[in-house]
Order: sequence, then structure tokens, then C-alpha cells
Amino acid sequence: METIDWVNKHIPAIAGKLERAVRGGLSAGEEEGLDLSGRTVIYDILNDILGVLFPGFYSKDRVPKSEMNFYLGDLLRHISLRFVRVLTEILTYHCKKRKDCKECACETRAQKILASLVGSLPSIRATLVEDIKAAYDGDPAATCLEEILLSYPCIEAIATHRVAHLLYKLDVPFVPRIMSEHAHSKTGIDIHPGASIAPRFFIDHGTGVVIGETTEIGRNVRLYQGVTLGALSPFDKQGNPRRGEKRHPTIRDEVIIYANATILGGKTVIGKGAIIGGNTWITRSVPSGAVVYKGQEDGKKKQ
Repeated sequence: METIDWVNKHIPAIAGKLERAVRGGLSAGEEEGLDLSGRTVIYDILNDILGVLFPGFYSKDRVPKSEMNFYLGDLLRHISLRFVRVLTEILTYHCKKRKDCKECACETRAQKILASLVGSLPSIRATLVEDIKAAYDGDPAATCLEEILLSYPCIEAIATHRVAHLLYKLDVPFVPRIMSEHAHSKTGIDIHPGASIAPRFFIDHGTGVVIGETTEIGRNVRLYQGVTLGALSPFDKQGNPRRGEKRHPTIRDEVIIYANATILGGKTVIGKGAIIGGNTWITRSVPSGAVVYKGQEDGKKKQ
């Protein structure tokens, strides 16, 4: 049978089955569903936001200083008009899904979220500059700040996280996780948008790092590849997901965690200035200034 004959014979029936399945749930194309062009709309908006934060590094074109103000203003307008539409559609869909929204003001809420995000971009950039400087201070192989911004995957992952985290705190559905997973797919670094991360954060190499939703990370913390900051178990004794509680560890200021270390549990606190060796498995707190290595979980105070 030739391809055209097979298409004419079988495609109508297959399309019918798919249509019935789509109408049965998880629709993102119909009027009652999410009217978005898939995740790519949010990817494009995120790329534009990164372009505003670091013109010439994440933007497609070189931006002369004489044109910087015009470029930034024009791109911010483009982001604002596009993102407010996306936010309104997502909030409206989410509102209908919950069926508990008596007075829906999704467009007004979308405008407030947009204003909060755009208004926070200067402070987000300032924090990211601290992260870049921490990477330079923490990596002897780095030759300059520009090299780090242009080539280190952790910077894109952290920049995306700082945008996604703000949206997460504003209770925006879907978008923060879409952004964080996009960065995950590009960099190999998986940071849940709920994680709270202070400035001067550096992930060296980065591949395989996982940071869970309720993780708290202090200032000037450095991680290496393969580090997991996770939950002891995502389920309670009855087998229900542990939602609404702290499941992931707290990492205090000045901590260094070396490659492939695993730190688990919401009650686990790694004290200020502690050093966690590679390939360790930690499920209880470590005191400030301790050095922990494989086979010696309790920690030993630095001399």
C-alpha cells in the first residue's frame, strides 16, 4: 500500500480517536482550554526577560550603548503586552478549573503580577551580578566575568530560577515550573522554583544538581555537580504526598557541598561554613564549621 493510500484510509479514524481523547481532558487548544502555542510562548518570553537582564549576552543582536535605553524600553513593552495576555489566559483557565472563584478578576491580577515582575528586574539583575562574581571568586579557571556569563550553564539556570521564584511566590500557575524545567533541559541543573536561594550562589560544573521545592540556601553557598538537596520521602505514612510542609534541607551561609553529595530531609540543617565532602549521604543536621566526608556523617569541627 502506498503512503497516500494508507493516509486516506487510516488518518480520519486516528484523528477521530485523538479528538475524543483531547476533548476528554488536558486540552490546551480549545476555547475552554489554554489558548497558548504550547510552552514555546513562555520560552520566548523568558528569553526576552534574560535579554533585558543582560543585553548583548542573551539578546540576539549587539546593542550599542547609545541605543540601550530605547532597546530596553521596546523589549520591556513587548514582554509586558505578550506576558499579560498569557498570564490572563492561564489565571482564567486555573480559576475555572478550581470552580471556587466567585468574583474572577484574572486580568487585574495578571496586570499586578506583570508589574511586580517587571518592577523587580533591576533587583534581580543586581542579585545575578553577585552570583556571577561568586562564580569568578570560586573558580580559578574563570578568566573574567564575561566568560562566566557567556558560557557557564549555572548562570542561565540561576537567572531563570530567580525569575521563576518570584512568579512562584506570586502564586502564578504553570509558568514558574515551565521556566525551571526549560532551564533544566538546557543545563542539566534542576532547581524547583519554590526553592529559596540567597545571593552569591554558585554551582560549579552543574550537571545533575537537584534542588527541591522547600530547600533554603543561604548566602555565598557553592555546589558541585551531582549534588541533591532532596526529601527523605515524598509520601507520609499513609502514602499521601507531603504537600504543604518543609521536605528539603536548609543550607546556611558559606557552605561548600562537593560532587555527588546527597542531603535529605526538611529537618536537616547544614550549619554555616560547613564543608560536605563528595559522595556523602546526609539525613541529619551538621553543625557550623564541620567537615563531613564519606563514612563520617556526624561531622568534625574544622581546626
